Amino acid sequence: MVADARAASDPFEGLQRIGIDEVSYRRGFKFLTVVVDHDSGRLVWAAPGKERRTLEGFFDLLGEERCGRIRLVSADGAEYIAGVVAERCPNATVCADPFHVVSWATKALDEVRRQLWNDIRRQGGDKTAAITLQRCRYALWKNPENLTDRQRGKLASVAKTNARLYRANLLKEQLRLVFHLKREEAKALLGHWLRWAARCRIPAFVELGMKIRRHLAAIHATLDHGLSNGLVESTNTKIRLLTRTAFGFRSPDALIALALLDRGGYCPPLPGRAR
Repeated sequence: MVADARAASDPFEGLQRIGIDEVSYRRGFKFLTVVVDHDSGRLVWAAPGKERRTLEGFFDLLGEERCGRIRLVSADGAEYIAGVVAERCPNATVCADPFHVVSWATKALDEVRRQLWNDIRRQGGDKTAAITLQRCRYALWKNPENLTDRQRGKLASVAKTNARLYRANLLKEQLRLVFHLKREEAKALLGHWLRWAARCRIPAFVELGMKIRRHLAAIHATLDHGLSNGLVESTNTKIRLLTRTAFGFRSPDALIALALLDRGGYCPPLPGRAR
């Protein structure tokens, strides 16, 4: 049914703003690359794999003329996506997904916590301090507005006993704040954050600052256009649900067909159903 519907009309007609991501559909690092239309909300294409060659297959189908009409592409910061888009879509701007950018900071923060914990254990230091660092993991990960009273207490303890970890947490939170502000204000705060990260003397955040500088154009595009991968992540969640409901698929082609039927905007004529 999906094949007939896609043959009857151009599924790529009118694409200007798209989101690209990958989703796991089976154990053993089996992935689908998915492309979603931000304007219609439809899943427009999916294929097995998550590499450059896989994504190039989509742009081969799209063709040179329609590639030239793509204006914005949201992605998670994967370099192969940005590389393919730059080569195949000359008029497109890549927007870095805010959730993934903040997740880089969360990962750096946890790296700082684990390093401090390991240092205390190796040096035979205060066991209570080591246990505190071990148990404050989720308090550091969560957004301040979602913390429980107990977790707020753990953060207050970190602020009193471990200035380095508390500073790393403030760096993470300020980067998160960037994506809640308007264009120029957000860019100004991001510039301040980059200067702070460069001089913070916390290796994980110094390295993160350099990574963000490499993706700065894509992050600025996100702040300018307000585009994220939220719609694509929602589609990925529905694909995982389809997989779980079916207890898995022997072939990725069957999953792709069902995902396109469910998320691609197709409505088959069924007996007794008003169209």
